[in-house]
Amino acid sequence: MTVVHRSETDRAVEILTEAFADDPVGRWLVPGDGAGIFYPLAAESAAAGELAFAGNDAVAVWLPVSAEEHVVEEFDQPEAVPERVRIFVELIAARHPSDRAHLYLPFLGVRPERQGRGLGGRLLADRLARADADGLPAYLEASSPRNAPLYERHGFRPTGDPIHLPDGPSVLPMWREPNPSRGELR
Repeated sequence: MTVVHRSETDRAVEILTEAFADDPVGRWLVPGDGAGIFYPLAAESAAAGELAFAGNDAVAVWLPVSAEEHVVEEFDQPEAVPERVRIFVELIAARHPSDRAHLYLPFLGVRPERQGRGLGGRLLADRLARADADGLPAYLEASSPRNAPLYERHGFRPTGDPIHLPDGPSVLPMWREPNPSRGELR
């Protein structure tokens, strides 16, 4: 059993809360402090040994997903989940691949004052190099058009039309096939 130190998860949530404060999807989901949406997935990632940091400035929340596993089966207490979060999860779950084992990247966040310095790219390159070695594909939803080129540089490709949130922004589902010969991408 993996021992999860709460401080790791708390540090991830702190970084993600700052990183997504001005993100259109983050603001649509939970206006104000959205820390509550990050905690469960950051804790799950930490428990799986997949929570990755670049110092105290960036974090990648990776989740291993087995073949035919659904990202969210159902909420334990649906009445406790904000309506927009339920809508978002239902929409992305409907498009999330479930026919192959893969890595899922629900969140990659860099503190605003450190964005554009390669921290997110380094976190991606590190985990994707290991995924390539293991023959494991990866999936994510880009939460802004600004992020999609970063993911494309690391081998992700759009998997159809964007998912449009009611009266809100869109997210772009993206898939990446493993490539054992792919070197570290810049």
